[in-house]
Amino acid sequence: MAARVTFYTRAGCHLCDQAREVVARVCADLGESFEEIDVDSDPALCYDYGDDVPVTAVDGRRHDFWRVDETRLRKALTG
Repeated sequence: MAARVTFYTRAGCHLCDQAREVVARVCADLGESFEEIDVDSDPALCYDYGDDVPVTAVDGRRHDFWRVDETRLRKALTG
């Protein structure tokens, strides 16, 4: 089954580290999975997300950037 949450990140990003903890916790609690993608691995992704990382997408739609609001993410995945 495809992951409902996509987490766009880059190495050395402290906000990404913090957001990853929230995404992992919420997904584990709800039985969902997430896919993590390094934006620096693809010039198009780097252009699209640049300074906005971390970025989360739910069901293919951009959801949050810079910080992940745990309540909002839970609601997006359950509601």
